[in-house]
Amino acid sequence: MAKMSEDIFDIVNEHDEVIGRAPRHEVHAKGLLHRAVHVLIFNASGETFLQKRSMSKDREPGRWGAACSGHVDSGEYYDSAALRELGEELGWKPQEALQRVLRIEACAETDQEFVWVYRCNGEGPFHLNREEVETGEWFTPMAIAEWIRVKPGDFTMSFRKIWVELSFA
Repeated sequence: MAKMSEDIFDIVNEHDEVIGRAPRHEVHAKGLLHRAVHVLIFNASGETFLQKRSMSKDREPGRWGAACSGHVDSGEYYDSAALRELGEELGWKPQEALQRVLRIEACAETDQEFVWVYRCNGEGPFHLNREEVETGEWFTPMAIAEWIRVKPGDFTMSFRKIWVELSFA
């Protein structure tokens, strides 16, 4: 039985059209198609901010990924979910509009999520939500690509796919 505070997600079909709703645990347990966002933040030096997921996360704990990522709640749009996640995970709001840079179809690497990837420029400061994020650091794209090549298991599956799709790897 779902706990009262459990997130509710839209279930979507193969065309990313809403066909129902279900609690988070059910969506993941049944491998239902749903939606997520990832945000890449770049600083003036061209580095990108990565977060290390909290060890309390139910999916891929302790792995590195985009500056922030998260599910799109039922009835929510991708763009508003990206802004919400920035606030929830990093305690930060960008000064410019987020730019959509990549759409990924739902697949095993994304945990059956249709994903919109966003980018923006920013320097922080970030106020990490320790329930979501263990730590975060700035890295050059070259350093990230090499790290993924040498130790791919340090990263979430989705982030590895995003990095390759954006040709940083």
